[in-house]
Amino acid sequence: MVKGHLTGSTLRGSIAGTCGIAFLVRTSFPPGVESHADQVKLFGYDQGVLGGVISLPSFRREFNDPDENTEGIFAAIYDIGCLIGALVAFVTAERFGRKGSIMWGSIIMILGTILQTSATESVQMILSRVITGIGNGINTCAVPTWQAESFKSHNRGALLVIQSALIALGNPLSTWLSFATSRAEPSSFAWRFPIAFQGFFVIAILIMLPFLPESPRWLVAHGRVDEATDVLARLEGPHATRTDANVVAERDMIVESVDKEREIGQATWTEVFTEGKLRNLSRVLLGAGPYMFNQWSGINCLAYFLPITFERNIGLSPDTSLIISGVLGIQYFFASMLPYFFIERAGRRTVMMLSSAGCSFCMIIISVMLYINTKTSNWVFVAFCFLFFDVFSWGILPVSWMYASEIMPLRTRNKGVALGVASHWLSNFIVVYVTPQAIRTLGFRLYIIWAVLCASFVPITYLFYPETARRSLEEVDAIFARESFGITHTRKPGPKRRSSVNPERLASMISLSEDEPFLGGKPSSPNL
Repeated sequence: MVKGHLTGSTLRGSIAGTCGIAFLVRTSFPPGVESHADQVKLFGYDQGVLGGVISLPSFRREFNDPDENTEGIFAAIYDIGCLIGALVAFVTAERFGRKGSIMWGSIIMILGTILQTSATESVQMILSRVITGIGNGINTCAVPTWQAESFKSHNRGALLVIQSALIALGNPLSTWLSFATSRAEPSSFAWRFPIAFQGFFVIAILIMLPFLPESPRWLVAHGRVDEATDVLARLEGPHATRTDANVVAERDMIVESVDKEREIGQATWTEVFTEGKLRNLSRVLLGAGPYMFNQWSGINCLAYFLPITFERNIGLSPDTSLIISGVLGIQYFFASMLPYFFIERAGRRTVMMLSSAGCSFCMIIISVMLYINTKTSNWVFVAFCFLFFDVFSWGILPVSWMYASEIMPLRTRNKGVALGVASHWLSNFIVVYVTPQAIRTLGFRLYIIWAVLCASFVPITYLFYPETARRSLEEVDAIFARESFGITHTRKPGPKRRSSVNPERLASMISLSEDEPFLGGKPSSPNL
């Protein structure tokens, strides 16, 4: 048995939990409210801790009663920081490794959290949120990649569901915490503690990291094959050894894949923007797609508008609106755990298409109910908002955060995922920034736009997205080696379970030599 504090399912669960915590501390806040009165009404239901404290008297007194533009900057600048962090990861993360990137990202987040908690001026709050966002942007690039490269193909997707579920948990957690600490008014503790509390999660990440191994694929790519073998043995189970058949087979498969990639030559900065033999550009575009589906589904629009409907149209009190929003967040979290049980069996494509179709249907009903605009139709609107969040969490949410890390080749995986994450944060910034004005201008018609966009995800996914469920990352490479750019023929999950993959079989599926065309061959079998 290879020495290590954690092995087997315990080790994989620890990696999943640590990465999930990194995603739990993500925050986002929809800016652009009409007035301070509206801001009070928005208290407590947004997707991040700032929305729970920005309307508190102690917060507003500390920052000289910020106007609408300053509030918008407080909120939106975080997404800009995350975008910058993703671009930083594009440049640096491959050098530091998956664990090292998360470590540095977490340290930066702690620095930003300290500066936010101690802020006494608007400039400090803005700069500190940029710094926190940079750290989070780095983490959101490294976390999916580390998990995808460490988990077995038969349950990789199920374990990756944990990280997306904990995104959903962050919403009600910040909501209820802000609600509780608001009772400390007029003390600044009411807003400083909720902001500081996210630092405890980041500290937990830093405590866990030393006990967890680096990605075996990153180790092989950097010539540390012996260390990678030890890691693979630890991931295999408590009784596995370096010479275990499954360990040796998986190591040889990874080494074979890395050697084939090296035949192309040294990786370059511009490689990710060109098609080449590895189809890098195709993979970047396909990987960025689900990240953008996530934001352009309209979910942040609902997160903004739902509590306004509670208060303006249905007549609920702010506290009651807050409680119902918190209940929605809890339901969203539990619903987002359900894909753990079916995402490998059903496959990424199926859950994405069904989720997109369901979200489109919900948006149509929501639009109709807002057009009718009676008390009864408003309650139906609320019910379908709850249903939208559930359906979204069953497909679009988990797939958007796992797909890019599954399809990128090892030599450009970090850069490809970083570009996908950057597209997510840029889309997030655009959507939450334009939503208030879009609601005022378009009204119920805005939700028809979201319905059409969600519906468009179905044919796009069916035509262009290969299935990655129950396939090793090296087998996914083989799919892109055999299929030319365009319509995919790999539409079903891989075989139910495999103990190992023969590296000779992999070599027979993929050739990267200069004298053999990489593109345009026969499509790979759906059951590769």
